[in-house]
Amino acid sequence: MMNDEMPKLRMAARETAEELAHRHQREQRAASLQRESDLGVSLAPFRVGSVPYLNAVPLTRGLEDQVIFLPPSQLAAKLRAGELDAALVSVTEVLMNDGYDVLDGVAVASLGEVKSVFLAHRIPFSEMREVFCDTASLTSVTLLRLLLLERGLQPEFKPLPSYAPDTMPDCALLIGDPALDFLRGSHTHEIWDLGAAWFEMTHLPFVYAVWALRRGVENERLRRQLREAKEFGLDTLDYIIGSRTDYDHAFRKDYLGWHIHYHLGADEKSGLAKFMELLRRHHLGPVYEPRFVA
Repeated sequence: MMNDEMPKLRMAARETAEELAHRHQREQRAASLQRESDLGVSLAPFRVGSVPYLNAVPLTRGLEDQVIFLPPSQLAAKLRAGELDAALVSVTEVLMNDGYDVLDGVAVASLGEVKSVFLAHRIPFSEMREVFCDTASLTSVTLLRLLLLERGLQPEFKPLPSYAPDTMPDCALLIGDPALDFLRGSHTHEIWDLGAAWFEMTHLPFVYAVWALRRGVENERLRRQLREAKEFGLDTLDYIIGSRTDYDHAFRKDYLGWHIHYHLGADEKSGLAKFMELLRRHHLGPVYEPRFVA
């Protein structure tokens, strides 16, 4: 009979759940390696800078070997001097200096407690006469000044000489990874988280940093690479959290997965608008409208 002459189909062996999971992981790893390879295409001739802090790691995923890492104030100085074409800078740099474009959709922001930007204090606010500030900070100093002005307080701001816990002044503004080190170490200060204070006052996110691009430079390819790096970083955030050695896994997961976010959408722009309104109200200007580019 004809049916007897037809070859029988051989069914593939059914994969176990564990085998399916392993295959999925292999496929994801292969896709990640391809994306990393694609991002590895040189950024040249563009010169790009970012901050050397844990909270910015997802925004330079795949570009790490091509990016110059410097504290916020140094990045801003190099960008102003024309020594960089793009930098992940404190948001005040683009609000107080006309001449930059802002990459839309990408930021370092928080909705509430941020963990790595805070005032460490051992005395009540009413007794605060001077605050020592991390000299790398730009936006954080301005944010603290605004938050205190809104409470009728105007202490003198001075440079912080050291992060050493045994010499820490009564009132100090700390930022970035050194702030996290202090927070997680032994200290006698109370912590006033500026992200939480901003949210309590405005019910809006606060934007700490954005990609600033030198205006007048043709940089469409660079903008695309920076957007792709962010997407890759967020898609592989679990890998970043698991593979980094900063602090412990639980803290990295909480910090990068909850306290920090990387979107620059309508809510973040409303937070920026409120920040600009307060800067103008307290005459901490000039303040320029940011120009967003896709």
